[in-house]
Amino acid sequence: MRITLRQLEIFAEVLKSGSTTQASQQLSLSQSAVSASLTDLEGQLGVQLFDRVGKRLVTNEHGRLLYPKALALLEQTGEVEQLFKLEMGALRLAASSTIGNYMLPEMLAKYRKDYPDTPLELHISNTEDVIKSVAEFRVDLAFIEGLCHNPDLITQPWLKDELIVFAAPESPLVRSNLVLEDLIKAPWILREKGSGTREVLDHILFSQMPRFNIAMELGNSEAIKHAVQYGMGISCLSRRVVREQLKNGTLVELVIPGLHLYRTLYLIYHRQKHMSNALQKLLSYCQ
Repeated sequence: MRITLRQLEIFAEVLKSGSTTQASQQLSLSQSAVSASLTDLEGQLGVQLFDRVGKRLVTNEHGRLLYPKALALLEQTGEVEQLFKLEMGALRLAASSTIGNYMLPEMLAKYRKDYPDTPLELHISNTEDVIKSVAEFRVDLAFIEGLCHNPDLITQPWLKDELIVFAAPESPLVRSNLVLEDLIKAPWILREKGSGTREVLDHILFSQMPRFNIAMELGNSEAIKHAVQYGMGISCLSRRVVREQLKNGTLVELVIPGLHLYRTLYLIYHRQKHMSNALQKLLSYCQ
């Protein structure tokens, strides 16, 4: 068997782009050269990697099995090529909203100070989308607030995070001796379904309440903070997210005796992902 790295590169590009035409443009090759390479690779493996549906190529079970292995080999080859060069390939990260907006910037700033020439990408979205991007190899690793149930991904505990309930300074709840019943009656402003914060709240807070009143669902923490500031309801977010507002008095923490809300934040990456030296070095700054 004489499978070449070039054949694997062509196969991976055809899978990503969905056609030999687009793959040939990306790789600056003729379409016939791309098709010939793919046919030769399939011949050596003794299987078809794509189902031919008209003029379209649809990845089958053999192609899906080969893809992560091919990516790992290509990435390791890239490491070999970069061993004696200063520039490294781009590191691709993803993070759910709270982590990406309020935690990683400080950590990545320290990394950037020591490695200013390493390209670095950070994509921020809700936990559901982040998990999908890792599963599809669109990013190298990710940090999430919720749980990950995808069996193809490795999930590791990363950091502990405290969640707090808060309101506007003018809220009557601020001057009350709060009990859980007050939270049941209050209008809540929450993150949308699919966000890590919402999933955790459903699990550790709202599971203790027989009912609760959702006044509004919003797609990001900044919008929630502003809505609460204007007296539209109460909410619960990471202490890190509202630290500045608590300090300047535009938001007030609501303390309920006996209620302590903590969650675990997680690091995730694909089970077949090659963890390069560059990625491991980056992780040492994200602790």
